Amino acid sequence: MSAAHPRTSALQLIEAVVDPGSWHRWDEPVAITTDDPAYRADLERARERTGLDESVVTGEGRVEGRRVAVVACEFRFLAGSIGVASGERLVRAVERATAERLPLLAAPASGGTRMQEGTVAFLQMVKVAAAITDHKAAGLPYLVHLRHPTTGGVLASWGSLGHVTAAEPGALIGFMGPRVHEALYGEEFPAGVQVAENLMAHGLVDAVLPAERLSEVAARVLRVLCGGAAPVTREDGAGPAAAPPGPPAGATPGTAPGTGPEGPAPGAAPGGAGAASVGSGSGRGGPGAEVSIRRSRRAERPGLRDLLRAAAADVSPLSGTGAGEHDPGLLLALARVGGTPCVVLGHDRAARHGGAAADGPGEGQPLGPAGLRTARRGMRIAAELGLPLLTVVDTAGAALNREAEEGGLAGEIARCLADMVTLPAPTLCLLLGQGAGGAALALLPADRVLAARHAWLSPLPPEGASAILYRTTERAYETADRQGVRSADLLAHGIVDRIVEEEPQDAAAEGPEHPEYPSRDDAFLARLGATLGAELATLRAQDQAERLAARRARHRRIGLPG
Repeated sequence: MSAAHPRTSALQLIEAVVDPGSWHRWDEPVAITTDDPAYRADLERARERTGLDESVVTGEGRVEGRRVAVVACEFRFLAGSIGVASGERLVRAVERATAERLPLLAAPASGGTRMQEGTVAFLQMVKVAAAITDHKAAGLPYLVHLRHPTTGGVLASWGSLGHVTAAEPGALIGFMGPRVHEALYGEEFPAGVQVAENLMAHGLVDAVLPAERLSEVAARVLRVLCGGAAPVTREDGAGPAAAPPGPPAGATPGTAPGTGPEGPAPGAAPGGAGAASVGSGSGRGGPGAEVSIRRSRRAERPGLRDLLRAAAADVSPLSGTGAGEHDPGLLLALARVGGTPCVVLGHDRAARHGGAAADGPGEGQPLGPAGLRTARRGMRIAAELGLPLLTVVDTAGAALNREAEEGGLAGEIARCLADMVTLPAPTLCLLLGQGAGGAALALLPADRVLAARHAWLSPLPPEGASAILYRTTERAYETADRQGVRSADLLAHGIVDRIVEEEPQDAAAEGPEHPEYPSRDDAFLARLGATLGAELATLRAQDQAERLAARRARHRRIGLPG
């Protein structure tokens, strides 16, 4: 913010919203356990600068006498970025608010996912979105105030799921931070698009409000959303209720948090931001990250259309959202895969873009809001008919242009996450190739996740992550290796359940340009189809309640010890 509009800290905002003297923190201390000395120094400096031990503050207070839960980001703590520890703190706060039937107020200000924690940090957005979805399903209000700046995975998850959403005047709000866009494409993002007032003009936020008006407006909204019920207090009238039992809040993983897509917080050392302790690529066996990324980006690599031709029968393509929108980057079809009837939706690498930038290099049509709305149409069909849903991830990223931002790209990613984690139908995800950013994450939260050997998943394209950590795109493959994006790393972290080898296996060690590498291996696709069919049939035979509980549990524990 400018000198005329100084940045409001998380605690200052909370004090402005809740009744005087009513604020009560829920946070338990978080230890610094990373083995990386440079990153430890960054964390210590952030703690000294902010007086906080993490980028998220949670607790409860009263708004005109009504008990409310509050979660807020502190941007001065490493750009408000969300890693495993802060993600876990957020989820526990949301779960406690749900258990105690409290309205929830959220005030994000974040660059998004922490780059040093890599893909495991990226997956925190799934479990936060799931917790918010449970809170709303319990009939409890969720109000959001987007602060400057709110970008990346935070906007594309809990920042876009509010019943009512306001934004700070003049706040930067967008899917990708401008600095990363400029690093990837050598040009500035169009001015005035990612601004609170423009989002309101396009119906993406409900109001633009300064902090001093939040208490008044929140109280008015809650009088309606809570149905006129009296403010919630403890049964003995003595104040805040006790927290429900749960795992100790200090039992967080030792992976080092980092900076989000908006870049390092003021004062953070760029060198420290580049050192990661998570997912050392070559240390887990298999080809390195560079090999897989290069292979996944080959124009001739088989995609979803090739898979359907080789391994599916009775394929009936469906067109668009059914409400007047179509995105060539998303393929939706009814089919029998490996003999099992299902709804298939996924990224169509065979489509070619018409000038819209995606959030990273690679082949394929960048996915826009209409594509995600088409995906949600497929999810609804699966739910209504009880058919298994197969999602296929193979994307260089989401569309990055004015139309995508003003069309609600981040909100559609958030709603896809919410739909996927709660969908009653059996769900299976296949990571087939590239898996860059929110466009990939939106289709991931399934009952089971399979990966082709050279598939990968990352919070940003490697070039974007390199730009954040090193202010250059030249260290993309090194960054990807450290972030643990490869299929072997995903398997080790419990993100993927099974890896399907690509043929011939003896070419895997020959490097990305090996001439014998078969980009269109019909035998591989047929074998992959049989594997998918068997997995879908198994999921369809499972008890629904047990399957849904297991799905929620898998995403709840990603990144946590044990």
